[in-house]
Amino acid sequence: MPSDQAVSLAIFLAVTVVTAAGMLVAARLLGVRARKEHRLKDTTYECGETATGVTWVRFHARYYVVALFFVLFDVEAVFLLPWALGARDAGPAGFFAITGFVGVLMVGWLWALRKGALRWQ
Repeated sequence: MPSDQAVSLAIFLAVTVVTAAGMLVAARLLGVRARKEHRLKDTTYECGETATGVTWVRFHARYYVVALFFVLFDVEAVFLLPWALGARDAGPAGFFAITGFVGVLMVGWLWALRKGALRWQ
C-alpha cells in the first residue's frame, strides 16, 4: 500500500500536468494570438537599447566559469541555511557533515583561485 506522501505527490503531479495541458488546450481553442504582426517581434532585444552589430557573439569561457561558481555557491547557501537552523538537533554527526560539505567546497574554491580561474583579465 502506498504511503500518504506518495499519494499526495501523485495527486500534485496529476493536478500540475492537467493544469498545464488545460492552459495550452484553452489557448489553442480560444485562438490566443497577437492581434497584429509587428516588426519589433523579430528584432533582438537588448535591454531597451537599439541593437548594434552582430547579435551572435562568442563569449569567453571565463564568463561561464564565473556563472558556474555563482550557481555552486548559491546552491551551497541553499543547503547551509536549513543545516544551520537544525545544527543543534543534528548533533556531532551533523556538525561533521556540514563541515565536510563546506570543506569540499572551500577546497574547490581554493583550487580555482590557485589555478587563476577566477582572475579577470
